[in-house]
Amino acid sequence: MRSVIHAANRIVVKVGSSLVTNDGKGLDLSALERWAAEIADLKRRGKQVVLVSSGAIAEGCQRLGWASRPKGVHELQAAAAVGQMGLCQAYETAFRGFGLKTAQVLLTHEDLADRTRYLNARSTITTLLNLNVVPIINENDTVVTNEIRFGDNDTLGALVTNLIEADALVILTDQQGLFSADPRKHPDARFIHEAEATRNWKTW
Repeated sequence: MRSVIHAANRIVVKVGSSLVTNDGKGLDLSALERWAAEIADLKRRGKQVVLVSSGAIAEGCQRLGWASRPKGVHELQAAAAVGQMGLCQAYETAFRGFGLKTAQVLLTHEDLADRTRYLNARSTITTLLNLNVVPIINENDTVVTNEIRFGDNDTLGALVTNLIEADALVILTDQQGLFSADPRKHPDARFIHEAEATRNWKTW
């Protein structure tokens, strides 16, 4: 893993909700500062880094005073809209402490399925990287429906990696690794030590 990161020039880092929130109840600011420090270290080594971060809905729920995550799509969208403000503010503060600027980029899967929007997103993120800005990417939960219920930022991270032709995708999670199924629901799920991806997606 270290050799892969050492050789990579452009890296996408995805951080899951469990690593940026206090058990799903608002943002863990100290954790965000630690991730900012890690990325700042990569930047000092000459790497370009894109961050895909979860946590907006959890932060939104806290700001709205909701004790539990709602199930209704519109409530989830409202929480995401409110939480994005806090997520951006927290990351901006954390990265500023290391002399780095950040930018928010909200995407949907549809943005990456349309050629014009795909090319525009790629150009924007590439320009930010060339300006030494750290793009912080999340799904635009406020305008999607199925993505909130069925999509996840792991998938978004993979799509962004392809979008900007990054050299590596690092998924940070509290899980042991990749399984053949969700081990929390399927006790017989197999741990996959190594897998080879086949490239069958569209490249514009």
